[in-house]
Amino acid sequence: MSSIRRFLLLGVLAVLTLFSFIAALRGYQRSMQEADTLFDAQLLNTAKLVANLDIQQLEPDMSFGSDLAFQLWRDQSLLAASYHAPKVDMIARTPGFDYANFAGYRWRTYTSFNERTQLWVMVAERTDLRFVLAENVVLETVLPILLGIPLTGLLIAVVVRRGLLPLGKLSQELQQKPTNDLSPLALQQVPRELQPVTQAVNGLIARLGAALDREKRFSADAAHELRTPIAALKIQLHNVAQELGNKSTAFAELEQGVERMQHLVEQLMALYRHSPEQFAAACSRIDLNVLAQEVLARLYPLFEAKQQAVELVGMAAWVQGERFALDTLLSNLLRNANKFTPVGGQIQVNVVQQEQVVALEVHDNGPGISTTEQARIFERFYRGSAAHEQHESGCGLGLTIVAHVALLHQAQLSVQPSLFGHGTAIRLVFAASQAGG
Repeated sequence: MSSIRRFLLLGVLAVLTLFSFIAALRGYQRSMQEADTLFDAQLLNTAKLVANLDIQQLEPDMSFGSDLAFQLWRDQSLLAASYHAPKVDMIARTPGFDYANFAGYRWRTYTSFNERTQLWVMVAERTDLRFVLAENVVLETVLPILLGIPLTGLLIAVVVRRGLLPLGKLSQELQQKPTNDLSPLALQQVPRELQPVTQAVNGLIARLGAALDREKRFSADAAHELRTPIAALKIQLHNVAQELGNKSTAFAELEQGVERMQHLVEQLMALYRHSPEQFAAACSRIDLNVLAQEVLARLYPLFEAKQQAVELVGMAAWVQGERFALDTLLSNLLRNANKFTPVGGQIQVNVVQQEQVVALEVHDNGPGISTTEQARIFERFYRGSAAHEQHESGCGLGLTIVAHVALLHQAQLSVQPSLFGHGTAIRLVFAASQAGG
């Protein structure tokens, strides 16, 4: 069951209802037996009363009421009877209690023989009226038990609710924790049952924080420390190129390798620069259309080198975000489109504001991405089949950074068909900023 509260409440109510029902049923049965005993005693007293009646003074067809009948016999002569008693023996002449049917009803009977007067005394009481009376008495005892179940259930619900309050506080504390807050939980007066859970959660948070710190520190330190030797390598390559003049194939490959290493370092630093704790403090209102113009102008030499037609179709579209992160996102999307779009190909950037959202799309007419690869292109260091087929250099972090920045901005990221008929379109949907500029 998905809810502990519901499980406890329904479980306790089920057990309570079961035992209450069994107790009520057992009480009903016992009470009915007791009632039968009392009514039989009353019937016996009625028989004694009838046996002591003066037969000479009895009126014909005397009535004790509609629920009682009697007969007085001496041998085969009916000396007296109630008005609704039959004219024959209403029960066999066997002393004791029994049942009989006459006058359209079932009767509880009692038969006795008086040795002194030689009289057979037969009395009867209607079982239906007897049962109704007994049942009314019994229900007055059992009904409070049954009616108490809902009230008891309400009290149990209150107790269960109060008992689970510490668990709710723990859940609320975890939900309200900011993404960058890896401090231990500080709950006051934690019940004994929740102390192991709280300690386990705090231990997990501590281990998670330590692992994230190690990863960030290692990547940042490695990227920072690699910058210096890479810069030195580039200077040395420049000096060697000045001395050798014409560059050989081996030299060109070496130069490309150094450029690729520098690109990898810059991407790693960009990836770990956009952390949640830095992001929230650096957000501002940004016109995504203007930012796209700036990034396109900066990267225009890349498109010009491949004679690619680049078009920006957009309007003023304001979002709340971190400028450097969005600049990096756009730069990676456009570099990726430039890399996989053939010479003379087409690239189009669309920025559109639609009611409460802003859509950013980058279309190209390159080879496209297969359906099986679309789910993996945002993974770290994953390079699709197109990159291997076209022998394009890269480190497989560009789209990972795009996904990371989209997540920080709570933007919806998807891969869609290109408007050029073939190729790829990366689409991001941001919440529009309504604040004043």
